[in-house]
Amino acid sequence: MSAIIPFNRPCLLGNEQAYILQAIANGHAAGDGAFTKKCHAFLEATLGVPRALLTTSCTHALEMAALLLDLRPGDEVIFPSFTFVSTVNAFVLRGVRPIFADVRPDTLNLDERQLERLITPRTRAIVPVHYGGVGCEMDVIMDIAARYDLAVVEDNAHGLFGRYRGRYLGTFGALATQSFHETKNFTCGEGGALLINDPQYIERAEIIREKGTNRSRFFRGQVDKYTWVDIGSSYLPSDILAAFLYAQLEIHERIQGIRRRIWETYAAELRDWAEANGVRMPYVPDHCEQAYHMFYLLMPSLEVRQAFIAHLKAQGILAVFHYLPLHLSDMGRKFGGQAGDCPVTERISDQLVRLPFFNDLTEAMQARVIEAVRTFQVI
Repeated sequence: MSAIIPFNRPCLLGNEQAYILQAIANGHAAGDGAFTKKCHAFLEATLGVPRALLTTSCTHALEMAALLLDLRPGDEVIFPSFTFVSTVNAFVLRGVRPIFADVRPDTLNLDERQLERLITPRTRAIVPVHYGGVGCEMDVIMDIAARYDLAVVEDNAHGLFGRYRGRYLGTFGALATQSFHETKNFTCGEGGALLINDPQYIERAEIIREKGTNRSRFFRGQVDKYTWVDIGSSYLPSDILAAFLYAQLEIHERIQGIRRRIWETYAAELRDWAEANGVRMPYVPDHCEQAYHMFYLLMPSLEVRQAFIAHLKAQGILAVFHYLPLHLSDMGRKFGGQAGDCPVTERISDQLVRLPFFNDLTEAMQARVIEAVRTFQVI
């Protein structure tokens, strides 16, 4: 058998190793060193956000968002049920009651048409997730949030450099989060970022990120000593990780070009096969510029999906499914989730399968995947 093609693997495409050695030579391997500052500056300048702060994970960026919104036990926040557990867990840690919304059948994003019926006097925020790096309908979501005085926190783990109506994802809500996990377009193994679009949150975000101290003000010379002033935790990643990440961010256009080629090749080469077998491919609205984060297929049923995954595995190709409905999880049921609450989520969770997609997936490897897919027939 040929070498196994993984679903994902980390890749070196630029100066990752050189910058890691430089970070060590700088004598500052802890958080907020030279490469962390380079990443902050890059994100702020490229996206046009007032402040970007690297974190140890997207999960921690979400936890910071929940702290910044001063959420309290009993407050309600609306989430899509079709998302990773971190999206919700970060808020549940503050005592929040999650309210689960279904997703749209086309983009698999939060169904904005359901939002108003889910809002109660206890609702404090909406957390849209840009699934696959395709933008949610942010015009409608932001309008509803404004009318009900709700905060919006974008979970943009999939969508760095994607756009909605020409505007970067992650720049709509008061706060947004990014992921640099090894499965993402740009990675440092484990990492994330909090994007702050509402300047009122900047100073407190720096304090929360620095263990509840005003240490950042001390290093800027704004105070002569720093002390404990608020709640917080240690959310700073090592500058060694930031060095790895910056090497990828500085060649982001090249990386996005590679991923676009992979995505478009899958789409072009599998279109006829998908149509003949009743398989759906990703949908990207005309007003969205996707981030080319993943390529998925929606099979006719759970049984077909499992047979499809087994078919590829037998040929040394690893394809995987994605999220299970959070409202039907053990924790989700404790918050009142029941079968039938989110029918689209329940259906597509059984159908979705993701094909191998990583930055050094070669044309030959992708051709092997495509040929294996084409030899599968839905009966």
